[in-house]
Amino acid sequence: MKVIMDLSIIPLGVGVSLSSYIAACEKIFQEAGLTTFLHAYGTNIEGEWDVVMEALKSCHELVHKMGAPRISTTIRLGTRTDRDQSIIDKIRSVETKVSEDQ
Repeated sequence: MKVIMDLSIIPLGVGVSLSSYIAACEKIFQEAGLTTFLHAYGTNIEGEWDVVMEALKSCHELVHKMGAPRISTTIRLGTRTDRDQSIIDKIRSVETKVSEDQ
């Protein structure tokens, strides 16, 4: 089953600069063959359910190995069975409606 996830991973106890931890996770997601879109407060991830979840687990394991004693993660995810829809499809749908109103 395909899933689209909005993910925010916050390593705790490592200071205020978190970009190295996020970059390490981004590499894991890319190596897993997942589609990702970084945004200011998280990452959108698209792929098969089991692959996404295994990559998320690997990310947590790596961030702990990098020295984070705690991690706070917020996940929102969605699945569909009526049709195949990508992150780009969802964005373009909204952008089209916004441009039609102008």
